[in-house]
Amino acid sequence: MSTVNIGSEELSNKIELASSLSSSELQQMLTLMQSYYAGVRPLDFCRDLSEKHWVITLRRQTGELCGFSTQVLLPVPGHSDSLALFSGDTIIAEAYRGRNNLAGQWGRLALEQIDLFPDKKLYWYLISKGYKTYRYLALFFKEFFPKQGVVTPPNYVSLLHQLSKWKFGDRYDETRGIVRATEHGCRLRPEAAPLVSQRLRDPDVSFFVESNPGHALGDELCCLAPLTRENFTSVAYRVISAASATEAR
Repeated sequence: MSTVNIGSEELSNKIELASSLSSSELQQMLTLMQSYYAGVRPLDFCRDLSEKHWVITLRRQTGELCGFSTQVLLPVPGHSDSLALFSGDTIIAEAYRGRNNLAGQWGRLALEQIDLFPDKKLYWYLISKGYKTYRYLALFFKEFFPKQGVVTPPNYVSLLHQLSKWKFGDRYDETRGIVRATEHGCRLRPEAAPLVSQRLRDPDVSFFVESNPGHALGDELCCLAPLTRENFTSVAYRVISAASATEAR
């Protein structure tokens, strides 16, 4: 667990087992999701969470949840030597964005998996319906796909197709590399991450919007990054170190 001061308030980050969360905590998570996403149905949310191994939590001093990210380690179909760390529902209350160690705790979890499975090829498998989530790829990794100005290598195309078809079935659009939203599916509320002209000047944001034109409807861009220590950026290591330093206090 790590802590960070927000003004006079101390927030804590922790990697927790999904199965250890109480019904009250699950309700807090659901309420937080529904505040920023439309179409979040309780049954679907709970079913999705039941498939996850961990939840990275962000809590206030009172214990109230103000952010979280769900995680699971998946097999890669047809590749017995490979595993994929899959990030599911992720949200942070607006008041605490950019001022927490949730990303650093995710990095610590990723490094733990690298150490636990030295004989496996590991990947970060991310599906993104918002540009803010997609930008974490560029923040944390030197190599990731899809990426502006880079042709995705055939082996990564194959891995993305296999993972996405196995996980999402007919909802996966192989041509675009997108998981299509269901008619009443979860989608980011427009006011949660408005796209203004300044944002579109960012090449990563522009690429995401071009690659996933249906993001406002809940379509999700499928992404993959090699999960190796060498592929982490220097920025990623600083973020992870900050999380470790606050925990050591």
